[in-house]
Amino acid sequence: MCINSSSIPRSLLSSAFCHPRLSKRQNLRVGRLSRRRRLLKEAKEKKSMGLVKAEMEIKNLKLYMENRSIIEENEKLRQKALMLHQENQTLLLQLQKKFSQEKQQQHH
Repeated sequence: MCINSSSIPRSLLSSAFCHPRLSKRQNLRVGRLSRRRRLLKEAKEKKSMGLVKAEMEIKNLKLYMENRSIIEENEKLRQKALMLHQENQTLLLQLQKKFSQEKQQQHH
């Protein structure tokens, strides 16, 4: 029950009469409830962080596997390029021998 008086500031009235102080027992209940709410909130945040961490680990594993696949494919391509280079060098050498033999035959 609030007293409405023009001589007393409204802020004093509302704090003194509209919100009676809690008893020690009620204060203890409120404290327990606040603690419980805080603990539940912290547990929920930890669970959420755990899910985020698990999702990050899964993404990391997928990226790792994709990276390994790319590295393996790169190695295969590197070996194929080396083989083609060697084949190219062999063909070039054969071609040079053929032209040098033809030149020698033309001079004789």
